Amino acid sequence: MDSSVKNVTVFQYLIIILFIAGGVYLALRDFQMQSIGEKHTTPVMQQSVTKNGPITPIPLQIKLDERKVALGYRLYHDKRLSHDNSISCASCHDLQKGGTDQARYSTGVENALGGINSPTTFNSGFHFVQFWDGRAGDLVEQAPGPVHNPIEMGSNWEEVLSKLSKDTQYIEAFSGIYAEGMNPDTIVDAIAVFELSLFTPNSRFDKFLRGDTTALSKEEQEGYRIFKEYGCVSCHQGVNMGGNMYQTIGVMEDFFQHRPLTDADLGRYNVTKEDYNRHQFKVPTLRNIAITFPYLHDGSAKTLEDVLAIMWNSQLGRSLTKDETIKIILFLQTLTGEYQGKPLAE
Repeated sequence: MDSSVKNVTVFQYLIIILFIAGGVYLALRDFQMQSIGEKHTTPVMQQSVTKNGPITPIPLQIKLDERKVALGYRLYHDKRLSHDNSISCASCHDLQKGGTDQARYSTGVENALGGINSPTTFNSGFHFVQFWDGRAGDLVEQAPGPVHNPIEMGSNWEEVLSKLSKDTQYIEAFSGIYAEGMNPDTIVDAIAVFELSLFTPNSRFDKFLRGDTTALSKEEQEGYRIFKEYGCVSCHQGVNMGGNMYQTIGVMEDFFQHRPLTDADLGRYNVTKEDYNRHQFKVPTLRNIAITFPYLHDGSAKTLEDVLAIMWNSQLGRSLTKDETIKIILFLQTLTGEYQGKPLAE
C-alpha cells in the first residue's frame, strides 16, 4: 500500500476512535451532571447533553429562579467581594467582552497579575467541570475560589460578610429567598444560579443545526465540513462544543518548547499529581470564540489564525492551507450567540 494512503487511513481510524471515546464520555457526563443538577438545582446542566449528534444547539430557554438570578447579578458585579474593593467577578469576566477580560492574564487585587487566561463565563453551566484544571466539579464549587485566591480577590468570607451585612438591600433580598438568610453558601448559590443564566443561544450555527440551511453561507458550511473531517469535533462537540473532556496540549509536538514552563502549564497534574495528567486541560468551549480572545490556557494565541495554526500543528500534526484557514474561521464566527435576546457584541 502507498505510504501516504496508509497514513491517511490511520489518521481516519484515529478520528473514529476519538469520536467514539467522546460519545462514551458524553454519556458518562450526562449521568454525572444529572446528579449535580439534582443536588444544586441547576437545570441548565440537565439540558446540556442530547443524543442527536456530536454538536447540538444551545437551548432557547432555561428555567431558573429569577430572584436568585437578579441577586447573583448584583453579587457578580460587586467589588466588595474583594479585599480592597477593587475587583468583582465581572472585572475578569466582563459580559460586554464575551464573559472574559480579553487580556492574556487578569489583574487582581493590588494589581497582582494572574498566571492563566480567564475563561468565559458564558455557557459555563454546560461544562462538566470548572477551571482549566478541573479542580471544581461545578459552579457552586467554583464560585468561592476567586474570593479566596490571594492574587484574585484576596478576601475571605468573614471579611465579605462584614461588608455585605451592612447593605440592607442584600439582607432583605437574601431573607426573601433563603430561609437561612445571607451566608457563604447562599452567596455562592446565588452567584452560581446567575452564571447558569449566562447561556447564549440562537447563533447562526444553532439556527443551521435546527434546520435553517440558509443560516450559513456555502463557505461557512465548507468550514464546518473541514472542522468535522479533520477531527476538531473529536474534542469540540456537545452543546458547548467543548468543556466536556480533558486533553493534553502538544499531542503531536512539544507546545512548550519555545518558552520556560510555569506552574499553570502543568494543568490537571496540579490537581491529581498523576504524570498522565501533565499538560492536560479541560477542552475550552468554542461558543462565542470570535470575541473571547486571546486563546489557550496561557493566552498565547492572539487571533483565530494563531490558535488554528497551533491546534493543527500541536494536536493534529498537519497544516492548513490558506483557503481552509479562511473557511474554518468563517465557520467559527457563526458561533456567536445571543444573550437576553440580543447578539453579543463583536
